[in-house]
Amino acid sequence: MLVTPVRQVTHIHELADSRDSVRFSGRIGANSCNFTGTSMHTPLYKSVEEHIRQQIEAGELRAGDLLPSEPQLAKQLDVSQGTVKKALDNLVAEKLLYRHQGKGTYVSRIDFNNSLFRFFSYGDQRGDDTRIHKETAIRRISRGPADICKRLGLATGSRLIYLERTGFVDDGPVLLEKSWWDGTLLAGLEDETVHIPDLLYAVIVDQFGVPVIRAEETLTAESADNDTATALSIETGAAVVVLHRLTYTSNNRPIEFRVTRGRADRFSYRSEIR
Repeated sequence: MLVTPVRQVTHIHELADSRDSVRFSGRIGANSCNFTGTSMHTPLYKSVEEHIRQQIEAGELRAGDLLPSEPQLAKQLDVSQGTVKKALDNLVAEKLLYRHQGKGTYVSRIDFNNSLFRFFSYGDQRGDDTRIHKETAIRRISRGPADICKRLGLATGSRLIYLERTGFVDDGPVLLEKSWWDGTLLAGLEDETVHIPDLLYAVIVDQFGVPVIRAEETLTAESADNDTATALSIETGAAVVVLHRLTYTSNNRPIEFRVTRGRADRFSYRSEIR
C-alpha cells in the first residue's frame, strides 16, 4: 500500500443512478472533514474537486504532498477514474495542484515542469517513471563538515540544516537521500512543526520563498555500506547508484548539497538533453 498524505477517504455515496451528481462526506489526512455536495445537480467531478480543494484550504493536504494515484482515488471515493481525472485537471489548471507526468500529482502552485524536473527524472529499472513516496527520518541543525561547506560556498562549521529521507515504492525502500541546506536562508526548516512533503522543493519555494533555479548533478556507483544496506533492505556490498546534486537559488548561490543512494536493481536515471 502506498503511504501518502491521503490516509483515509470514505466512499462517496451516490444519491442517483447516474454518476453525474453526488452528495458525500469524506476524510483526507489525519483529521475528518465532513461536508455535503451542493445539490443533486452538481456534477460528480465538481464535488470531488471541491472535496480536495477543501482539504488543501484546511491544511490537511499541504504544499508538496503527493496525492494517491488516479485509480487509487477513484477506488477510495467510489467514482470512475475519468471523474477523478477531470477534477484533478481542473485543480491543476487552478494551480492548486502540480502534475509530474509518470510521477504523480502534488499539492503545489509551482509548475516544476518549467524548472528542475525538465532536466532529470527518477524511474524504475526499465527506465519508466515511477511514484516515489518519501519519509523524513532525521532533521537537525548541525555544524557543516569542511567538504559540504566548501560545496555550498560557506565557511567550515557554518550552520546547516541536515535532512535524511527514505524513498519508497509500494512500501519497499528504494533510495536513501541525505541533504545539507544553507541554514541562513532556510531558518526554521529544522522545526518539527514544519511539514516536509514528498516534493521538498515545493515547500522551499512556497513556504520559505526561496527560488530553486538550477542544479548540477554527478552520477556514480558504489557498494552499499552497512548503514545503506540496512536502510534499503539489501545486502552489504550490493551495488547502489549514487547521485550528487548541488542546487542553486538566485544570484547563482548554492543552497543545497544532496547525496542520494538508490538500489541498482530498482533504480534508473533519465536526463533530457536539448
